[in-house]
Amino acid sequence: MVAIIRPRREPHLVRIEPEDRLVVLARTMQARHPEAEAALRDSAVHWTRFGETCLGQALYRHRSVVRSAAEAPVWSHLELSYFRGLIPAEAIVNLVQDPQPAGTDLLRAELLLTTPASFVLPRAWQGSADRPVSLEYIDVQAAHLTEYREVMRRYCGPAAAKLVQANRFGTFRAMETAAVLYRAPAFRIDWNQIHLCEVDAGGFNGFGQEFAAALRDSPDGADIARIFADLDRIRTLPRWTFNDPVVEAEAALAP
Repeated sequence: MVAIIRPRREPHLVRIEPEDRLVVLARTMQARHPEAEAALRDSAVHWTRFGETCLGQALYRHRSVVRSAAEAPVWSHLELSYFRGLIPAEAIVNLVQDPQPAGTDLLRAELLLTTPASFVLPRAWQGSADRPVSLEYIDVQAAHLTEYREVMRRYCGPAAAKLVQANRFGTFRAMETAAVLYRAPAFRIDWNQIHLCEVDAGGFNGFGQEFAAALRDSPDGADIARIFADLDRIRTLPRWTFNDPVVEAEAALAP
């Protein structure tokens, strides 16, 4: 079971991951009126207040459900705050513990770590370029997390890199839950991975088909059908949505 972190209010730094992996503070929220979204947008634009370890923030608005295995209501926004190695405790206090803007309900807050070899952006990336943002919320069985991470590192990440290079995907960002900081008592959906990818919705036939094409010339002769069959055995997909970017202020991720 994932531990709940309750940082104290001293201005110390919280070290989440000692290796060269990004730490992401993700907030799942319901903004009940346009003024609430405007407050979230203004907050994300002013991300530099979180200090030099912060690499930017992004805010996405729900557009449509692609697939759902959960009856929980759909939330309106996901916010991602990116940090390199260290998150100032005051950032967690501000984003998680302090009162939210009027009309905004915080449903879940979590710390994510980037999945090894599976967080891919083109150099000088500047945004989604009018492509919808795919957000997959994935729940991997706890006993198979290491196996899943290895499949991502060995197959899915390299395939995604080819697709980003070919501009089939804008980016491919696989992130895994390290700790849940807050969950609203009535929030009845769970996951431990979030995958973000900008795609051309009109010509997109699913990640399996895209990865199969990218892995066709794999030197180890990867059988993508077998790989995805194995993944289906150890994971579920509680929700998959398309989203519109509201703020994309994380250009420092790909200088």
